[in-house]
Amino acid sequence: MKAGVAGRPIGHSLSPLIHGDWIAAAGLDADYRAFEPADAAAFAALVAEGRAGRLRGLNVTAPFKEQALALADEASKTARACGSANLLIFEAGQVRADSTDGVGLMAALAEQAPALDVRDQAVVVLGAGGAARAAVAALIAAGARVGVLNRTRARAGILAEDLGATVVGTEALGAAVLVVNALSVPPEIPMSQLRDDAVLMDMTYRPLETAFLAEGRARGLATVDGLAMLIGQARPSFNALFGRDPPAADVRTLALAALGETP
Repeated sequence: MKAGVAGRPIGHSLSPLIHGDWIAAAGLDADYRAFEPADAAAFAALVAEGRAGRLRGLNVTAPFKEQALALADEASKTARACGSANLLIFEAGQVRADSTDGVGLMAALAEQAPALDVRDQAVVVLGAGGAARAAVAALIAAGARVGVLNRTRARAGILAEDLGATVVGTEALGAAVLVVNALSVPPEIPMSQLRDDAVLMDMTYRPLETAFLAEGRARGLATVDGLAMLIGQARPSFNALFGRDPPAADVRTLALAALGETP
């Protein structure tokens, strides 16, 4: 059984390490590898390989997530809401798309900020791209009142209208129990405005402690890192790809070592 992760660039991805460790621990006759299509046409060709039965499935990362959804024959409600897919499953010549990023985000919050309850609470998501869409969709599904803060308000407005969030300014930070960074660059927000019990989460894991999280920690705030989200989204992906839950294995310590971090 062959599966993998597709993106460009892909050499930095920890997904082969994580899934490979689970495969070994479970004793599966399976292979999970990295694919780096040169362009959209090459990604489409890789999907065609899946349709032909030569791949069980693919995790998908930038810049192919939107194309992954467009190439699918059917898509989950979550993937449609996100406007992208990070998981493709191939079966009987058909392509099924899903997004597990939101599941990963909520799993990371449960693991590293277990006291946080976002139901009926104000939450702010920084950014309006694909990562932000996944975060907003998951948090709204969890019952949060989500505000989208983005430099380009028009783009934030499209996201908010699509998913049922609101567009906010920095003044909304003072009421937020959770601030999620879904930007690809370090955000500049006034940490002094945040609640003393606010939680900060960064969706990136390189570096593990981003400047955003470091500022929050210096302010005494609870923080949630992107590696917890990566592992959280990998769990349902593994189940969809290999038909079973991941076995008990300390993949976080393995991933930390690959990042040059200590547990």
